[in-house]
Amino acid sequence: MSYATQLIPARPAPPAYKPPISGSRIIGLFGLALWALLGLALAYMMISNWDTDKFVKYGPRYLSGLWVTMTLVVVGIAVGALLSIPIAFARMSKNRVLNVISYAYVYLFRGTPLLAQIYMIYYGLGSFRPQIEAVGLWWFFREAWYCALLSMTLNTAAYQAEILRGAILSVPRGQTEGAKSLGLSPFVTFRKIILPQALIVALRPYGNEIILMIKASAVVAVVTVLDLMGQTRYTFSRTFDYQAYLWAAIFYLSIVEAMRHIWAAMEARLTRHLKR
Repeated sequence: MSYATQLIPARPAPPAYKPPISGSRIIGLFGLALWALLGLALAYMMISNWDTDKFVKYGPRYLSGLWVTMTLVVVGIAVGALLSIPIAFARMSKNRVLNVISYAYVYLFRGTPLLAQIYMIYYGLGSFRPQIEAVGLWWFFREAWYCALLSMTLNTAAYQAEILRGAILSVPRGQTEGAKSLGLSPFVTFRKIILPQALIVALRPYGNEIILMIKASAVVAVVTVLDLMGQTRYTFSRTFDYQAYLWAAIFYLSIVEAMRHIWAAMEARLTRHLKR
């Protein structure tokens, strides 16, 4: 039986790899420099053209529009998430009628622009005012805010249904088979085994959908909803100052960036057991 009598001395760490300077890298650095210069130019123009009177007069309108935008997005996403559950299960159902109906719904709302859907609900259903009044729902469809909320809810429900369906189908079948071998009921299997794994897979797509809805919410301004974009259009119509839209872009960018960091932190927290 042999054993070592002397340890191998420590070796220095290998030199750090320095990638060569290639043409694509130079182009990328040049593009970043152009974007940085553009950002500095915009910042300079905003500072040099700052108008305190406009800020005091129209600043509260931006905050009011921001509140309307966030309310529409939060309520639309929440209600759409609830609506997406039965749609997702109908898409996975072996019942041909349920499958066809849910497929048609998802196909329609994912295949047409949100703007067209808002027009159809706000202006199209208004053509049936006598029939809607007969069932007592005209109070809902006569308000642009409710029509915009309904459009956003139906639209995001279609996307969220596909996200949820894909996440559930991504869970290996062996998980279900193992649960059956332990004598677990289908409900317990889905709630404690399938759904937690599916939601982890769906985290990133859900975050992307929320960000897309934040940006897509700007189209509700076309039906007289005074959200952030609606208030921006009002401000521009009174001042004819391009900075009105620049400030709106900054607001949207700030919301999206904050949402991205919050979602990334939540994803890191929920998937910490998967990291090695």
